[in-house]
Amino acid sequence: MKKIFPLILIYVIALIGWMILGSITSFRSYSQDDKLKQRVGGLWGASQDQEAPEIFYEEKKLKSVKERDEETDKMMSRTVETTEQFGINLESTDLKADFNLDYRKKGLLWYSTYKVKIAGEYGFINTAGKNTDINFVYKFPSSSGVYDDFLITINGKKYENVRPKDGRVSVKLPMKAGEKASVAVSYVSQGMDSWWYSFGSSVTNVKNFNLVMTTDFDKIDFPERAMSPSSKKKTDKGWELTWNYKNLLSGINIGLEMPKKLNPGPFASQVSFFAPVSLFFFFFLMFIITAIKGIKIHPMNYFFLAAAFFSFHLMLSYLADVVNIYIAFAIASAVSIFLVISYMRLVVGNKFAYFEVGLSQFVYLVLFSAAFFLQGYTGLTITALVVVTLFVVMQFTAKVDWEKQFKSGK
Repeated sequence: MKKIFPLILIYVIALIGWMILGSITSFRSYSQDDKLKQRVGGLWGASQDQEAPEIFYEEKKLKSVKERDEETDKMMSRTVETTEQFGINLESTDLKADFNLDYRKKGLLWYSTYKVKIAGEYGFINTAGKNTDINFVYKFPSSSGVYDDFLITINGKKYENVRPKDGRVSVKLPMKAGEKASVAVSYVSQGMDSWWYSFGSSVTNVKNFNLVMTTDFDKIDFPERAMSPSSKKKTDKGWELTWNYKNLLSGINIGLEMPKKLNPGPFASQVSFFAPVSLFFFFFLMFIITAIKGIKIHPMNYFFLAAAFFSFHLMLSYLADVVNIYIAFAIASAVSIFLVISYMRLVVGNKFAYFEVGLSQFVYLVLFSAAFFLQGYTGLTITALVVVTLFVVMQFTAKVDWEKQFKSGK
């Protein structure tokens, strides 16, 4: 117990240090997330939601309304002219959306920004039963967005009088009863995190709809409550995704989520919070090896070993702010291993320092921490390393007389 209690005390002190470091790193990462995200959104653009165009015709009607006369205090009737709107369904929609991913870093966080090229052609029919003006209203994804190379063509002819107002462009088309029309819209824009195409605010009838998305990235994902594509095809650069419907009734929209890049801040924070587990296995193995081989290591030696472990996480947390996370990880690993081996070489000797101590640190500090790079497989990787450790220790200590070991004070 004289040997174990100081180790427990050192372990608890290290654990408190890692909890503080992990909390500080996490706070640095997330406390400014909203602010940094707004900055990136202001410079690059926010998440985009492209709505289907509104098509309608208007009819003016006379309507009788009652109101109180202020002088006589009696209810009076008067006739006013009102305008009613009658919606027209799209007969066909043919869309293309080409995405190019381009990450942006602010602080300890990466943001998934993208460029998108949109080209859409919309077909509709004058179903008013008379010759009238049909309104085609195209709403931009964001009123504060950037839309380069914007173009509208009506029945193959370029529309010159483009005057956006309140984040939308309105076009009046004089049409005969039953006449067909086609309006094509194209532009280049940029956004962040996700892109949506909305059919409407409620269940909508969608006829002859075809949307083809192309990406220059492999990792694709779809937000919750978004329709999966009808077909997917792998390309040299990424994917070609197609949504094709003949006569669809749906209140669910189409969406695409941009792949997330490994964020240095959350990564360093997770590794710091996990560090006590790493140190526990390292101390446990060192205690077993020294007990079996009769090597005496003072608790102060363990204290400096814990400090060298802590230096890895400290360097990783602050290097990740200025260099690539993989480079920061490599530098922090090399420095920590150098500190441990150079120190233990003087305490015990070269062979023990390079093999038992150095190899153990590489497994329980470097490999355990590197498991967090394997997103989705971190827990499985760590579990495998723990099971292998348990197997090796059990095999090497199966014939050890532990009662004798503890009585002898070794």
